[in-house]
Amino acid sequence: MANRVINKTDIAEFFVGLIARYRVFAPVRQKDMTNFREISAPDQIDLSLSNTTLSPKSIMLPQSESMLEFTLDRTAERAGILQEIKTDRTPRVIVGIRPCDARAFQLLDLNFDTPSHRDPWWVWRREETALVGLACNAPCNTCFCTSVGSGPFATDGLDLLLIDGPDELVVQVITDKGAKLLNEAGIEAEASEAQTETVAALQESSLQSIKSLVPAESLMQQETKALFDSEFWEEVQFACINCGVCTFVCPTCWCFDIQDEVCKSSGVRLRNWDSCMFPLFTLHGSGHNPRTQKLQRVRQRFMHKLKYFPDKYHRGVACVGCGRCIQQCPVNIDIRKVFLLMNDFKV
Repeated sequence: MANRVINKTDIAEFFVGLIARYRVFAPVRQKDMTNFREISAPDQIDLSLSNTTLSPKSIMLPQSESMLEFTLDRTAERAGILQEIKTDRTPRVIVGIRPCDARAFQLLDLNFDTPSHRDPWWVWRREETALVGLACNAPCNTCFCTSVGSGPFATDGLDLLLIDGPDELVVQVITDKGAKLLNEAGIEAEASEAQTETVAALQESSLQSIKSLVPAESLMQQETKALFDSEFWEEVQFACINCGVCTFVCPTCWCFDIQDEVCKSSGVRLRNWDSCMFPLFTLHGSGHNPRTQKLQRVRQRFMHKLKYFPDKYHRGVACVGCGRCIQQCPVNIDIRKVFLLMNDFKV
């Protein structure tokens, strides 16, 4: 499909059109950080960001979600029967999502949308949400997306990709869903040859600016038990304080807990984010906990992302190189160093 163009003077009108038809989520400035929020006006959008502090994962998998409700009132017609809580299923658009975060959704699909089980809450959100990407003209110095199957101008998982040019947004049309968005907004002008050349130059410059590279080519060949028993985990876990920040900012972490909360006779079943870094995460009902030690929990996080996941799914590592965990870790644990230790490990 041919690239199209939105003049920067017309961007607000484009977003007004989207907001009129869809629930629109976009990067919004919040004091000293930028995060994805539902917007009601174009002036709320901040597309000048390097990347959001939190990934847009919560739009598909809310941090806390009420799924089912029930009553303990024995006289009620549906006493003790779980009923799905009705949710707003208006079609949605996420604007300004980076290619790395779009790839993360594809990796999460491997857990929530499988041949044997389709999580209904995840599936409807994925089906009803269009992804309008924003290419990275200037990646952060902690980004290493090109090492893990993505890139600053990658289109995997996106419906449209916006490329910020000098006077216009060049729009790469990737899917029919994306073409529909543009057609509804009346965006029909095709990119000129000069604009296409500018995009190519921006892409090349962006790729060249990524200096942070990680080795991953030998991870699947490594012997799992040998990696598990390696002495380097003592060094990796030493500074960790088990705060869980790395798992909460990570776009590919999917762990959750399900709890029932009751007030008088009314109850609700909630799904909440959880973290493998928390001591209670693996606590059994019997009182036994197979991961009582910090080292065990740190090792589990990295082994899952960089070894168990690629061995099981053959889709690369469960990391998209966004660099958020590097930026936000309060004790400066760097996943790039763990990549190196695991990939280059020798028995």
